[in-house]
Amino acid sequence: MQAIVFKALKQPMQLHTLPMPVPRADEVLIEVCRCGICGSDLHMTQEPAFGLAPGSVLGHEYSGRVVECGDQVQGVRVGDHVAVAPLRGCGHCPECQRGRPAWCAGFSLQGGGFAQWATARWHQCVVLPASVGVADSALAEPLAVALHGVMRAQLRPGAKVLVLGAGAIGLAVAFWARRLGAAQVAVTDLGDWQRERALQLGASALLVDDGSLHRRIPEQLGGPPDIVFECVGRPGLIAQALEHVRPRGTVVVLGLCTVADSFVPFRAVSKEVNLVTSAFFERDEFRAAVDVLEGPGAAPLALVSSTVSLAQLPQAFDALRQRTHHCKVMVAPHQP
Repeated sequence: MQAIVFKALKQPMQLHTLPMPVPRADEVLIEVCRCGICGSDLHMTQEPAFGLAPGSVLGHEYSGRVVECGDQVQGVRVGDHVAVAPLRGCGHCPECQRGRPAWCAGFSLQGGGFAQWATARWHQCVVLPASVGVADSALAEPLAVALHGVMRAQLRPGAKVLVLGAGAIGLAVAFWARRLGAAQVAVTDLGDWQRERALQLGASALLVDDGSLHRRIPEQLGGPPDIVFECVGRPGLIAQALEHVRPRGTVVVLGLCTVADSFVPFRAVSKEVNLVTSAFFERDEFRAAVDVLEGPGAAPLALVSSTVSLAQLPQAFDALRQRTHHCKVMVAPHQP
């Protein structure tokens, strides 16, 4: 099969021919239909903190068709269209049974979607309803990540929300915040590339950071935000979030920052800010993300900016390191 292989940090990934994966007894073999390029993929190929091994096949936001089942597989059949939750746990421990495999002692983040075929344990697969397209369902993973962040914030109807960063996760957070009752949702970014997309997904406004956000944010929201979501993952963003949030408000950190950062603790303490971190998701949140993709006009489909083949993936991957109009780029492994 054809697959994109990681060679070394800060080196272009390459298209290779690899042996077909063979499913174990509790696994299914999936013909990959779509796989999204995630911001964490960009981090993993650049930063040593993730410990990515040479020869790895990335891609954890994928969906496809089941073509083979191991003899211990339950609830999934050959021919089913599935979205794959890449949080790989044992499937048997209390945390896995509660739908929280990220806290399983045997947890790992599964890749493999940047290839024509991939394997996954049967309990990682959500069988798609007929109303959800198999290509669209590759959005379930980033939507679930965003939903988990909004749930961690304990958002209440009528809340004023600020999202720092108009990448795919930031825009998905804006979507869920508005869907779950936020009165106003302002998104900030360094440029206005995603303005139309942000508004399509439910944001009240996209504010370009021109040095005047301290004034423009409360003007837009009708006061300081109740909740600030940090969706960038660069030093200085937590400090910025603490400055913007109202006293006794909540800051939720979803951005992946793997270098040292700092903020003045007194700013958080003096405002009695709830500082919350968010990673991964729970199984019910993944199912909710699948359900929200129902129908051809589902709002989250606006996240997708383009679809590329495996051969085009390395170039598209590197292009995403620069902020442009691109948002969620999908890979179609069987596309010529």
